Amino acid sequence: MSVDFDSEIQNLRTTMQSVRDVVDLDKLEQEIHDLEQQSAAPDLWDDPDSAQKVTSALSRANSERDRIRSMDARVDDVEALVELGREEGDAESLTEAEAELGTLAKDISRLEVRTLLSGEYDEREAVVTIRAGAGGVDAADFAEMLMRMYLRWAERHGYPTKVLDTSYAEEAGLKSATFEVQVPYAYGHLTVEGGTHRLVRISPFDNQGRRQTSFAAVEVVPVIESTDHIEIPDNDLKVDVFRSSGPGGQSVNTTDSAVRMTHIPTGIVVSMQNEKSQIQNRAAALRVMQSRLLLAKRAEEAAERKELAGDVKASWGDQMRSYVLNPYQMVKDLRTGHETGNPSAVFDGEIDEFIESGIRWRIEQAKIEE
Repeated sequence: MSVDFDSEIQNLRTTMQSVRDVVDLDKLEQEIHDLEQQSAAPDLWDDPDSAQKVTSALSRANSERDRIRSMDARVDDVEALVELGREEGDAESLTEAEAELGTLAKDISRLEVRTLLSGEYDEREAVVTIRAGAGGVDAADFAEMLMRMYLRWAERHGYPTKVLDTSYAEEAGLKSATFEVQVPYAYGHLTVEGGTHRLVRISPFDNQGRRQTSFAAVEVVPVIESTDHIEIPDNDLKVDVFRSSGPGGQSVNTTDSAVRMTHIPTGIVVSMQNEKSQIQNRAAALRVMQSRLLLAKRAEEAAERKELAGDVKASWGDQMRSYVLNPYQMVKDLRTGHETGNPSAVFDGEIDEFIESGIRWRIEQAKIEE
């Protein structure tokens, strides 16, 4: 066989050891023990919000531990399969082991990436906003394609999502859309998707069949928490209410329940219309506004540090990914160089490899800036 099984298995064990070192299994076991005691308290559900946090934290901790144990067990199993194949001269077992090694290497790589998410807000849930850019109706259609891509990615992983706002374009697609990915570390994963995305294709909206380039912007912010202390004075906010509407301007609400919130000092605007009441939309808008202001503050502080260091170059650049459907088929990340010749799969939510390479790229950039 051409595969060096011993070397491959040793590499997997080395990677798993680094994962265990980062996660700190002893600390994780203690955390699980403490949470189990809290969850067994007879008065736990007297405070539903607190109970939900405890049970969610316990579920996440158990999943983290079980995921590591499962990977370790799979490495042991494939090693046993290799030994059996060698002892019995069983080529079929060795072929099976080779296939499992390839799958296992990818799964462990994803687990390793997860341990790299140690940024200040990486463990938060995420709020994603997509806006159509230059390119007219093609850009609006592209924005809708990107929204579906991220929602399909979340669906593939079983991550719950909640659409907060959708502003439809007149002919097709979306002017903008905002949704939450309600799972821990969603921000850490999706923050590398932030930036300008570019689509090149034969426009389905051009009766002459010409190639069109269009753009859409993706913004990712962490969900705000009560401990963040982002207070906004009332006189810094302008709140307008209007009637929610759906595609083609069709009314989907008979009352002025939609909310447009403007932060006067910065000009940041947040619109919410997918909740049933004005109060709910206002609360959702305020939560997203706080998240954006929190991220803006962090970006401003980072820019000041870069300026003091003599480096004012933007870290992301104007375009971070190109999706080319004509004259050839390719999706390429312009920061990491990662690419694929299957745009259909990407638009159907298969973006894990782009996210993983982006996270590794972000870690490398942070090391360089240090």
